[in-house]
Amino acid sequence: MIELENVSYSYGGGQLLSDVSMQLAPGSFHFLTGPSGSGKTTLLKLCYGALAPTTGRLSVFGEDMGRLDRDQMAMMRRRIGVVHQDCRFLDHLTLAENVALPLLVSGRDPKGEEENLKELMQWVGLGPRAEAHPPELSGGERQRAALARAVILSPDIVLADEPTGNVDWDMSQRLLRLLGELNRMGKTVLVATHDLSLIRAAKSQVQARVLRISQRKLQLAGADL
Repeated sequence: MIELENVSYSYGGGQLLSDVSMQLAPGSFHFLTGPSGSGKTTLLKLCYGALAPTTGRLSVFGEDMGRLDRDQMAMMRRRIGVVHQDCRFLDHLTLAENVALPLLVSGRDPKGEEENLKELMQWVGLGPRAEAHPPELSGGERQRAALARAVILSPDIVLADEPTGNVDWDMSQRLLRLLGELNRMGKTVLVATHDLSLIRAAKSQVQARVLRISQRKLQLAGADL
């Protein structure tokens, strides 16, 4: 579904990623790890088209990303749900309205999706908080809301950038279970995290491959995690 062939990315005269090759098969679950600043977020942004490779080829759903026009890129992005690290919301909207924003952007009427939205809010455990506003939310609630917003359009791929970075261990496990459920529904999942304890704990919940970025290169992590 996502394939990188000898992809490199440079910024400001420096190379952040070098000669990266990766393939995410349909229904697979991958963790992406590496030290802070190693390029995890950059790689995720390449995967959903927020950045373009400096060299190499990147294809998503069998389409060369470099050949897509603006409208085609927009359609492709609807099939990829992204949980951003910073979890930004519009404070003047309720939680449910924030989660439903991708529906508006895609031209769908949220009023016609009320039952689906209600089910989604219940699934992430935020049904009772639907009318709350973002400043009232805890860190864990914000992360679960970000996940709900990422999957409201029922994407084929879910990319999560440090989704457990600002929550405690119990909430990390809850988020991991939700991501595992998405994978069992057939979604392809890629989670960027520096938390090796989370990856170890995941082994009992999902069949996941672990990729590591080290010295600008991507490699398959060994059994030493």
